[in-house]
Amino acid sequence: MDMSRPHPSLSRRRTLAAVTGLAAGALLPPAGAARAASAPAREPAPGAAATFTNPVIWQDFADIDVIRVGNTYYASASTMHYSPGAPVLRSYDLVNWEIAGHSVPVLDFGAKYDLNGARGYVRGIWASSLAYRPSNRTFYWLGQIDFARTHVYTATTVEGPWNRLTTISTPYYDAGLLVDSDDTLYVAYGNTTISVAQLSPDGSGQVRTQQVFTAPASVGTLEGSRFYKINGRYYIFLTRPANGQYVLQSSGGPFGPYTMRQVLLDLRGPIPGGGVPHQGGLVQTASGAWYYMAFVDAYPGGRMPVLAPVTWTPDGWPVVTLVNGAWGTSYPSPAVPAPPRQITPMTGVDTFDGTALNPRWEWNHNPDNSKWSAGNGLTLRTATVTNDLYWARNTLTHRIQGPTSTATVQLDHSAMRDGDRAGLALLRDSSAWIGLKRDGGATRVVMVTGLTMDGNWNTTGTGTEVASAPVSGGRIWLRAAADIRPGAARPGTFSFSTDGVTFTRLGPAFSMGNDWRFFMGYRFALFNHATQALGGAVRVTRFELSVP
Repeated sequence: MDMSRPHPSLSRRRTLAAVTGLAAGALLPPAGAARAASAPAREPAPGAAATFTNPVIWQDFADIDVIRVGNTYYASASTMHYSPGAPVLRSYDLVNWEIAGHSVPVLDFGAKYDLNGARGYVRGIWASSLAYRPSNRTFYWLGQIDFARTHVYTATTVEGPWNRLTTISTPYYDAGLLVDSDDTLYVAYGNTTISVAQLSPDGSGQVRTQQVFTAPASVGTLEGSRFYKINGRYYIFLTRPANGQYVLQSSGGPFGPYTMRQVLLDLRGPIPGGGVPHQGGLVQTASGAWYYMAFVDAYPGGRMPVLAPVTWTPDGWPVVTLVNGAWGTSYPSPAVPAPPRQITPMTGVDTFDGTALNPRWEWNHNPDNSKWSAGNGLTLRTATVTNDLYWARNTLTHRIQGPTSTATVQLDHSAMRDGDRAGLALLRDSSAWIGLKRDGGATRVVMVTGLTMDGNWNTTGTGTEVASAPVSGGRIWLRAAADIRPGAARPGTFSFSTDGVTFTRLGPAFSMGNDWRFFMGYRFALFNHATQALGGAVRVTRFELSVP
């Protein structure tokens, strides 16, 4: 990936408001104002690490919007064609994160998100906003879809249920939502031409909108708005994709006038071979310390969140704390209270015991809910007759853990039917998989590569079988190992086992692509589709994501 090449306006990203006290977006001192930004930080909790290492999440969570509610931090991210969309992450220290839920339960924005006659690849949930409104103790998610309109969802807890509050006819591109100190809702949005909209008191409609800034030609594209109020001033945090961050400041109100200052440009990032940290949000801890959470382009894995402390100039401009002129690979850990509990790891074992999926899972487009079930394993019944995995519904995906990780699946394939294809893929616009082909009453384990798309996300290759072995019985273990460190090799390797202990390598290494234009990184993907007729099924009894 050419990290110096600007992303076009198609580059969706950035979310918005940070929260202090109980407000999202209105970044003011917490209740009592005793802990302003100049207040001393607390000592780290007993047992807390003295430093943290970037990336704080080595998984694909881009266009971060980060807020604080009390002593808990939340972040939202882009998911594009994956469903449910807009995951909400939770942390108690800004360093250790878990996935708590999704703000958009289903991509009900047209048939293409159901893989019904059209496809929604690289559409859907782009940079959007997460905010918390103390007056009604409600979380708000706001984002535009397909340049057509903006949707607002609300929930009283991030786990949900999330419900659509309204649809606004103005598409707020790369929106940042601000809950002002007087409870008014504002949205900053746009690409190069930045506007501010005021919403109705209940957030269901637009009261007014006004252009407030145009990026100078010397800077170029600015987008990815995050909207804040800090010490009585209004700030719009903006990204120059994919190598810069700028901030607008107004002391005259949310509609400006605004002046601009550069926050960073071509800053060396903390992931070797990765890009410049950019497109994220500001957040203040309860003790008054400020942090900037951005992402780094690090394909083939995606865009990885990184964290750095922020200080402020006397005249109110943010400054990222650097280490030897670069975004640090490590910093002192934020001083926060002891967490109330341990967060749920993003790696480990899932046996699909409950009827609902763990929020770590997202479907490739909306699933056909009549064709899958969980509880005593995950049952995937064939939902599509196709020879193209990119058209197959009910492909279930999991982010890859960097820098290297391995997914191992235990699969009961006794209910497969002739023509069925089931397995474990490394899924992106260039894909490969290991899995089972059942034809003529016989089952083989195969490694398939050459699944490809063009730049318009049309299928150009449905895959070529490059290795196979006969299998008997009804159970198999499939394994995919992925090295997502940016670099020349980027290998993915596949193996299988008939006893869960001894694994046999199958096929050559697959070189994962690192072009940025698909935006989302590679994922592990579980699939089962038919090539002849529906009716077959497989059951995933165990999934494990492990790291060395």
